[in-house]
Amino acid sequence: MGILISPKRLFDVPVHARCITPDTFSTLSLSEILNLEVHEGNRKRKLKELFEVSTGPYTSPEGFTIWMKGDFSKVRYIGYGMSTGKIVLEGVAGMHLGEEMKGGFIQVYGDAGSWVGSMMQGGRIEVFGDVGDYTGAAYRGSGRGMRGGEIIVHGNALNETGCYMRGGLIKVYGSVGQFTGMHMHGGTIMVGGETEGRDGAEMTKGKIVILGRVPSLLPTFKIEAIKPRVKVGEERVEGPFYMFTGDLAENGEGKLYVSKNNNPHLKEFEKYLSPVKVK
Repeated sequence: MGILISPKRLFDVPVHARCITPDTFSTLSLSEILNLEVHEGNRKRKLKELFEVSTGPYTSPEGFTIWMKGDFSKVRYIGYGMSTGKIVLEGVAGMHLGEEMKGGFIQVYGDAGSWVGSMMQGGRIEVFGDVGDYTGAAYRGSGRGMRGGEIIVHGNALNETGCYMRGGLIKVYGSVGQFTGMHMHGGTIMVGGETEGRDGAEMTKGKIVILGRVPSLLPTFKIEAIKPRVKVGEERVEGPFYMFTGDLAENGEGKLYVSKNNNPHLKEFEKYLSPVKVK
């Protein structure tokens, strides 16, 4: 069994709906689901007051499935802390999608807001549109960003993707904003398009792979080699890539791989390589 859910109207203020997870829905009757509590702004509501909800044969190999159709751009915390099952959203997802997610699978056929997969520990999120800021990041004041799992974005992402990331994999097939991998302590980030710079600022460990153009590099990164390819998850991505280490201002040992072919303005760094390191 699964659940189909759609908004009854467009929302003017944020709706906090941490209850919309397979973990919660799969243990309840339809009547109990309809009476779950959400918040519209500062007002308590029943789920049935804001959403049309029905049951049906919405199953998938991942288990109990929630199908969501419509504009959920104001609905926050969908899939919060989920550990099993699947959410399929056809429309726009709000902020904090899959926050603290531990397992299961979320697919969004549209865009999503900021904080996608923030502090995520496991599972998989796939967004076929664009996302906002802080994908896979930690909250302000916290050093515990994404620790596991996988986030795939087929469009673009904004600033601070993977901030304080400690593990897992983020792939953005489009372009990203500034500070990708800021404070990164582990895991892997791949960017298929351009970045706006300051990549890897204050990173200490982990790997960032950029296939597109970067406007410049922070001066606290040191070129180490030119690599013909690099491993991203289970995939080997063909280069060649300039490989830098840093952030040296943090005594960092992070790896930053930047496409050689798409960044001819970085050729000046080659003079700092010994012949044995150019492959």
